[in-house]
Order: sequence, then C-alpha cells, then structure tokens
Amino acid sequence: MSSTAEPEPVVRPGWTGRFYDDFSPGDLYEHPLGRTISEADNTWFTLLTMNTSQMHFNSTYAEHSEFGRPLVVSTLTVAIAVGQSVTDLTQNAFANLGWDDIRMTSPVHAGDTLWSESLVVSKRESASRPEAGIVTVRTRTINQQGTEVCSFLRTFYVHKRGASALVDVRPRPATALTAHPAPAPAPAPAGPERPRPAAARNPE
Repeated sequence: MSSTAEPEPVVRPGWTGRFYDDFSPGDLYEHPLGRTISEADNTWFTLLTMNTSQMHFNSTYAEHSEFGRPLVVSTLTVAIAVGQSVTDLTQNAFANLGWDDIRMTSPVHAGDTLWSESLVVSKRESASRPEAGIVTVRTRTINQQGTEVCSFLRTFYVHKRGASALVDVRPRPATALTAHPAPAPAPAPAGPERPRPAAARNPE
C-alpha cells in the first residue's frame, strides 16, 4: 500500500492591521464586532476604576432616578468604542495623542449591544518621526436600535508600512506543524532507586 506524501504547509498571513499609508480622509470603517454589556461588566468596571456613583451599581438607588435603572458607566462605553476600533485603526499605532469632543448622546444600560464605526478626518506626516504619521478619526457608537450613544475625535501616531520599529517578535516553533500529531517523546530513563530512610523510632 503506497503512502501519499503530506503537502508542504503554506503560511497564510493573518490580518496585521493598517498603516499610515492605508488611511485616507473620508474613509469610513465599520468595525466588525458588536459587544453586549452585562450587569457584571458595568459593576466590575465601575468599582475597578474606583467610581463611587451608585447610579452604576445600586439598582434600588437607580430606580428612583429618571432612568429607572442603573446606567452603564460612560468610561466603559468609551473604552469599548476604542477597543472595537483597534482592529481597523490602531493595531500598528504606538501612541494615542488625545481624545476630543467626547459626547455621551444616549444612555446605555446592561443588556445593550454596542457597535462602533470611524471616519478618517485627517492625516499628516510626522516632522520628528519620518517612519510614522498622525491620523485623526471621528468614532461613534450605536446600540442595537441604531441609536448613537457616544462619539469622539481621536488622534494617534501610527507606523508607516515597513517602519524599522516593526519587529516580528513571534517565536518560531521547534518542530513543524503537520496534519498528524507528533509522536510523544520517549520517557526519560529512570535513575537509580534511592533507599528509603528508616522510620524514626520512639525512645523506650
């Protein structure tokens, strides 16, 4: 019975993010992943950041507000919006330069699902870093009804393609990956058996 040789693996690069060269004013990126916010998300983030407003973690207190229930803390909404945008905007950035004109336009509650999108507003070369540039975007976040809940301007430094600072730090595997698992390594030879110490005896 003849054996068929296993084909040589072909490495297909995954998504590596955008570089300064890829941005153009007017480009709109609809960030792909939505995120449903849970009550635990809101409570943990509020307390983790030492926010003592009971509107975010005390349901009985929040029932007496005009909203009738706890609000998701606004800094969590902004953090999710930024996180959702990274895959399209700042996977190759090395510094945020600022957030401006942050607006919380509608309340967010536990159970809401958020999506974000970003519009490239401007870009310019860096005078001090020739292998990088500065990009400004306007990001907005919507809920499951399509209602805007948050928006802001964000400016960041991002590498140009081929910048010398872009170093591949992924380790190389010691063995090749194949369709079949590699055989388990042979067990190490056992060393000489050590004599057991004599049991201690109580004095008579």
